[in-house]
Amino acid sequence: MKPQMPARRRFIKQVIWGASALALPPLNSFAQPARKRLGVALVGLGRYSTNLLAPALQRTKHCYLAGIVTGTPAKAAQWKRRYGIPDRNIYDYQSMAKIADNPDIDVVYIVLPNAMHAEYTIRAANAGKHVWCEKPMALTVKECEAMLKACRDNKVKLAIGYRMQHEPNTQAVIRFGKEKVYGSVKSISAAAGFYYNRTDHWRQKKSMGGGAMYDMGVYSLQAARYCSGEEPIAVTARQSTSRPEVFQDVDETMTFDLEFPSGIKAHCKTSFAMSMNSLHVDCEKGWYQLEPFQKYSGIRGSTSDGKILDAFLDSQQTRQMDNDAFAILHNQPLLVPGEEGLRDIRVVEAIFASAQTGRSIVI
Repeated sequence: MKPQMPARRRFIKQVIWGASALALPPLNSFAQPARKRLGVALVGLGRYSTNLLAPALQRTKHCYLAGIVTGTPAKAAQWKRRYGIPDRNIYDYQSMAKIADNPDIDVVYIVLPNAMHAEYTIRAANAGKHVWCEKPMALTVKECEAMLKACRDNKVKLAIGYRMQHEPNTQAVIRFGKEKVYGSVKSISAAAGFYYNRTDHWRQKKSMGGGAMYDMGVYSLQAARYCSGEEPIAVTARQSTSRPEVFQDVDETMTFDLEFPSGIKAHCKTSFAMSMNSLHVDCEKGWYQLEPFQKYSGIRGSTSDGKILDAFLDSQQTRQMDNDAFAILHNQPLLVPGEEGLRDIRVVEAIFASAQTGRSIVI
């Protein structure tokens, strides 16, 4: 027979076990702790940040709106009230370097006029922060290379804001080309543009990186590249304007034809003079298309064998930022890294050279 434990010892043991039980977490709390979310600071609080990126950041899983950089005190006060941003995470362009000392901010998202992308990407990288930069990456190949070097030197990642590559219907047509679902691609047609009715904006100024090609033309160029799966080897381009009094030193309309190594031809167009939003791919055994192919919502497509491409995505910007944040958190390759932006600008330089000389340019 097991000897009975003295009453005092039994009481002490019960107290110890009871205290231990109180200290232990409930069983279901042994699940893995939630992964860290990346804090994002938006640089530039224009329409895109205000109407699209900030609302999208309220729904992201892997990142959140942590800070802002703005040159307008009234905007800073408004965003502080609306999103509860603490004073320590609000910067102007002169104090932006102090982000280096702020552990709340992991990513700096550059949402500025095109001519400012390179400078502020480099400033963010030098502050030791990952960078997301809106398209186009920059104005020249030299600027793109400097941005990439700054990010490499500071061991941070650089993603370009090509939201369409994160969009499911676009990903479907990319897969069609890679897997030759309709045979080899033979030709591509891509057009992106709208009627731009403002007359005094940075998009009309060469010094700010304005013009249709930089703003909308990169959508057509990207589509030709991701649908072909190849890099163009030559381009012939033509530039025109119907409102020279508005578009005095930048392109209002640009048409460009691309040649690819396999023989694929792409006819592309972009404009601030007319609405256009279509992508069509002809293959050996059929065709597929998206129309519209680069709107903020409602991307829709069809194929020669009757498939409908209409996968719904609530927010392209939410998907884009979550994908990029996840890649950073898990040290995985970015879907659209800085190198992809550089490839586009290399072609853009050739497009402008062709438009100016009237000759085909080998890339």
